[in-house]
Amino acid sequence: MFLSRFLVKMAANNAVLNRLEQKGAEADQVIEYLKQQVALLKEKAILQASLREEKKLRVENAKLKKEIEGLKQELIQAEIRNGVKQVAVPPGTTLSTASFSEDVPQPTAVTASSGSKDQIKGEDEEKKKKEKVEKKGEKKEKKQQPAAGNSDAKPVDVSRLDLRVGCIITAEKHPDADTLYVEQVDVGEASPRTVVSGLVKHVPLDKMQNRMAVLLCNLKPAKMRGVVSQAMVMCASSPEKVEILAPPPGAVPGERITFEGFPGDPEKELNPKKKIWEQIQPDLHTNDHCVATYKGVPFEVKGKGVCRAETMANSGIK
Repeated sequence: MFLSRFLVKMAANNAVLNRLEQKGAEADQVIEYLKQQVALLKEKAILQASLREEKKLRVENAKLKKEIEGLKQELIQAEIRNGVKQVAVPPGTTLSTASFSEDVPQPTAVTASSGSKDQIKGEDEEKKKKEKVEKKGEKKEKKQQPAAGNSDAKPVDVSRLDLRVGCIITAEKHPDADTLYVEQVDVGEASPRTVVSGLVKHVPLDKMQNRMAVLLCNLKPAKMRGVVSQAMVMCASSPEKVEILAPPPGAVPGERITFEGFPGDPEKELNPKKKIWEQIQPDLHTNDHCVATYKGVPFEVKGKGVCRAETMANSGIK
């Protein structure tokens, strides 16, 4: 009788301990989520402060332009008081400030003594020169204007990159390269992509299996030692160390990485000749809190949080 009671009591205690352990695990998950949200709020606060400073500078710039216009009017009035005759524009004539080259000054006034034949002849010659300069400038401007619908008209910023959450399902050593892994990666498509990464010296093979990562998915596929790589694993990188960027908890393969203030759809495939990736990459860094950023704006999965390196702060990303 005593033994049966003891066993019942032990079973009850084990059930209580199991519930406590479960509650503890749930509490840890909630704490981690709150930490992610706090980090995101900090990054957003920094961005908002930068935007306020930019708005302030724009207002000051508008005031300076207004002051310059006022000074121009004062200069004209001073010339009139000093006897400088102002040249009137004939009715129906339009002047374009863009029609004159910067190195050909436009006269604003002439003195009352001007008007001789030599002066008129000189003005005619100067007018012809200006017309030639205007025509050359128009031709040059037409050549420089991009064709309608040309993708080069889009700004070269991080919105042109197709960055997604991915899961490295499996990884193995490249058969013909000691420093390369060949991975099968789920990026939310019908079938996994094959990705080749030079991570052998930095990440053990067992740590490459079934792990979440951030993938750049619109690079042109490239053959690496006989294996075609269809994406790139994004990593915090320094000469001494490399760490794979981790998406926030709860992110699933295929979800897009976005950047506040940089809207737009990514290119279907980056043209290697345009060097778009090479222009964007220098602005990718981890910040003081190991959060991955572009020009200070976090890599973010909407509603889930930010992407980060495990330990590498203030490092480049590639």
